Amino acid sequence: VPSAVQMTVAPTDLNETATELADWLVLITQMLKSNIVTVGDTEEIRTTMGRLQVTKSDLEQRHPQLEDIFTLAQNIKNKTSNLDVRTSITEKCIQWDSTQHGVEARLRQLDHMIGHSEQWEGQRQEVTALIGHNEGRFQYLLQQSRDPLTKQLAFLQDLGRGQATVAAFNELSSHLLREYSADDTRRIKEITDKHNAAWNTINNRASDRQAQLDCELKSLQASLRELEAFLKWLQEAETTVNVLADASQREELSQDSPHVKQLRGQLEDIQAEIDAHNDIYKSVDGNKSKMVKALGSSEEAVFLQHRLDDMNQRWSDLKAKSANIRAHLEASAERWSRLLGLLEELWRWICIKDEELAKQMPIGGDVPTLLQQQNHCTALRSELKEREHLVISTLDQARMFLADQPIEGPGEPHLTPEEKARGVARAIRKQTGEVRERWERLKGHMGGWQSQVERALERLQELQSSMDQLDLRLTQAEDAKATWQPVGDLLIDSLQDHIEKTMAFKEEIAPLRQDVRVVNELSAELTPLDVQLSSTASRQLDQLNMRWKLLQVAVEDRLKLLQEAHRDFGPSSQHFLSTSVQLPWQRAVSQNKVPYYINHQTQTTCWDHPKMTELYQSLADLNNVRFSAYRTAMKIRRLQKALCLDLLDLSVAQTTFEQHKLTNNTQLLSVPDVINCLTSIYDGLEQEHKDLVNVPLCVDMCLNWLLNVYDTGRSGKIRVLSMKIGLLSLSKGHLEEKYKYLFSQVASAGDTCDQRQLGLLLHDAIQIPRQLGEVAAFGGSNIEPSVRSCFQHVTNKVELEPRQFIDWMRLEPQSMVWLPVLHRVAASETAKHQAKCNICKECPIVGFRYRSLKHFNYDVCQSCFFSGRTAKGHKLNYPMVEYCTPTTSGEDMRDFTKVLKNKFRSKKYFAKHPRLGYLPVQTVLEGDNMETTLQREYEQLKEQHGQRGTPTGSNWESEGPSSHPDEADLLAEAKLLRQHKGRLEARMHILEEHNKQLESQLHRLRQLLHQVTSHTVPQIHHPSLAAPLNNKNCSSTLRLHPNHSITIPSRGPASLSSPSINNFLICLCPV
Repeated sequence: VPSAVQMTVAPTDLNETATELADWLVLITQMLKSNIVTVGDTEEIRTTMGRLQVTKSDLEQRHPQLEDIFTLAQNIKNKTSNLDVRTSITEKCIQWDSTQHGVEARLRQLDHMIGHSEQWEGQRQEVTALIGHNEGRFQYLLQQSRDPLTKQLAFLQDLGRGQATVAAFNELSSHLLREYSADDTRRIKEITDKHNAAWNTINNRASDRQAQLDCELKSLQASLRELEAFLKWLQEAETTVNVLADASQREELSQDSPHVKQLRGQLEDIQAEIDAHNDIYKSVDGNKSKMVKALGSSEEAVFLQHRLDDMNQRWSDLKAKSANIRAHLEASAERWSRLLGLLEELWRWICIKDEELAKQMPIGGDVPTLLQQQNHCTALRSELKEREHLVISTLDQARMFLADQPIEGPGEPHLTPEEKARGVARAIRKQTGEVRERWERLKGHMGGWQSQVERALERLQELQSSMDQLDLRLTQAEDAKATWQPVGDLLIDSLQDHIEKTMAFKEEIAPLRQDVRVVNELSAELTPLDVQLSSTASRQLDQLNMRWKLLQVAVEDRLKLLQEAHRDFGPSSQHFLSTSVQLPWQRAVSQNKVPYYINHQTQTTCWDHPKMTELYQSLADLNNVRFSAYRTAMKIRRLQKALCLDLLDLSVAQTTFEQHKLTNNTQLLSVPDVINCLTSIYDGLEQEHKDLVNVPLCVDMCLNWLLNVYDTGRSGKIRVLSMKIGLLSLSKGHLEEKYKYLFSQVASAGDTCDQRQLGLLLHDAIQIPRQLGEVAAFGGSNIEPSVRSCFQHVTNKVELEPRQFIDWMRLEPQSMVWLPVLHRVAASETAKHQAKCNICKECPIVGFRYRSLKHFNYDVCQSCFFSGRTAKGHKLNYPMVEYCTPTTSGEDMRDFTKVLKNKFRSKKYFAKHPRLGYLPVQTVLEGDNMETTLQREYEQLKEQHGQRGTPTGSNWESEGPSSHPDEADLLAEAKLLRQHKGRLEARMHILEEHNKQLESQLHRLRQLLHQVTSHTVPQIHHPSLAAPLNNKNCSSTLRLHPNHSITIPSRGPASLSSPSINNFLICLCPV
């Protein structure tokens, strides 16, 4: 609320002061319009009145200053002739009076509102108590339903009181809604509507109950009047029957006397009245339970029950007396004629009832029809029971009459009166037999039919009840099914929740199977009862079975769709990898989760990713590298960079393995497990190298490579150890650290490993060059010689320690030499040497630099060296030194010294001092060391030559093998032949292994062809991964040569170099 500001007004500031005053008055006016209170909330109203009182006080406090302003303004108004100034002053005066009047009017209105609100709150509490009281009384009335009707009606009339209180409350509420419509009257309206609804509900329920009780009371009064009239007639009829009984028993009456005729007429009249009142009796007897119940447990109810029981007894006695009188009169009249007529009448009645019973057949196929048949059975049985006394008494009379009659023969055409009497007796005898036979047959038929109807009704009612319950449960299940969202509209993250909900729903509806089975069994039980279901019931039964089948199918289909969606798009799916290929290629998954690729353009399939196929084809460019270790390392390096594994740190890979709990190296991983691990690795790499790593493509290609290396048969399983060794071998890190990591994967708890464990490591490692077709250069797939070499290096100890394994790996054994060469290749990629290639004239030399140790200032780049190109005056068998990093002055001086020394050395020196760039092991043929074998053969040939006649102590023997001029050539030739033989045998062994792998793939392909899948069965197309092994121009290996050694110092980065390869000498021989 704006507060007043004390001010002194000068004539010059009149306009500014008047403007501020107008703004303040406008603010108060806006406050009055926006200050809406909740009608009925006295606290809020009093708070608002307090704020308005403050505003009013501000107005009164500022009134003297305002008078000065108005006086000055009035003077200016009188002195000036400017119409705008006069109008402005007049408007401000009117604005002040209007604002003050508005505040005072609002205060008066709020004061009246408080009074009305308090009055309304009191009446609201009174109405609330009245409604609660009436609700309790009505519930009590419903619980006391056994009280007499009059007492209940009187109780209901008391509930109507209090209408005046509710009317007064509604009138006050309407007054408040009209009077204070500008304020918030929602609370008044909501509470009033709520109380009126509750009051109307109670009144409606009370009115309905009162109408029901009035109807029952009227029915009771009508039944009582009917009872009184029936009892009055019964008393008169009893008097008449008693008089007739006395008159008939008084004397023997002649059958033709007038008195007898009069008695017969009176008896027929009374019998007609009895028949006419039979329906009235049935009505009174049927309503006796309602009449007794309406009187409750009072004494009047007990008295009424006694009267009704007495009425039943008197009615039975009346009918019995009437029958006796009739029998007595007929016995004294023309007994045979009357008897015959009665028998004929009974026979016709029995025939009619028999026909009516036959029309009721067969048994109905639904509950309403059976209920009608049951009612007919009940009515017919009641009629039979009423007629039973008459039939039995008539048959007894006929039997007594016929006992006194002689047995008669066939009748004559002309009969005397005596003969006519005998004919009547014969007719009575015949009619009596027919009546007795039809009567017994009707009773038996009636009993069997009623029993059959009751059994069928019981079964059908049970069937109908079961079908209704099943229909209700199916409807509930179908309603729940109708709320299902289409699987295509669901979020991928919610698929598992929907699968669980669908499984729970399937378990919830499982009991319905038992309900359906029960319904069908109940339907089958009706067949022995000769019950044919009606078309409506049969249709309902068929619909229930069909709905149950459709519900089952819908649940199974949805569960299948959800599971397929979860498999294809869920967290463990391979769906995100579908973007790794582009049209016309499509990525598909076989049943064992192994991916394959469909080319829609050529309509072919293959196991390899299109990018992987291109990569393998590009590796053929490296087949011109003559030396297998470098050729293999360069291929693996290109593969490593394509898979982005050159960005993966050893520690990161190890951490990822631990996160995925890959501790059991013998565990077989499925393709989804491998994908999860690779996804974790490449997600981390993508965060560090966003521009280099495409996660779907890298994961798919790395998975493709792992399957090509360790699962050529595409079984969908890879050992944990195999995956670790493959990823760690191609990861980034220091070479010796990599050796430690690899050793730790197979080491036991004591950080040692035996021959078997080392064999597992070497076997999985050698699969990497084997997959590239380069395994022959590294001793073949047989790793036993390498294992034996390692343990011989540690003097055949039982177990190997990490340090000993690293020392052996520093020697670069033949089976693992490709790994350190890979590190040197990686280190040399960015190296620039300030030298010029003497062959291709490249300057500076990028990559490996090869310096001759035979000629001064002779350098060769890696391209020329690997292709075997030479310059004039330099031969391939001259020694050279390799650099993967720029040289230092010390190294230049060292090499200069070596060149100077080699100038004075002969070929025999290099033959006696061979130096290998790797540690040789036995070949795949498990033979002895080649040098030892050649030396042994040479000694044998020499000995044989001496035995053929060479004298002892000759120059040949004394000079030794080195003194003979052709000795070195013979030894070299024998060595080359042995090498050639070993290579051929090794390649034969490799080809046999490849043949086994192809047979395994063929067997797997046949299995896939016989499987029915939703995708196209892959047609295996596995491109060749390397050049032919028999290409002499492209295949080279590291072999011992006495005249061709290369020293390889490596000073690359710490993460890519090994301290064990400084001053490294290898001998290269093209094969």
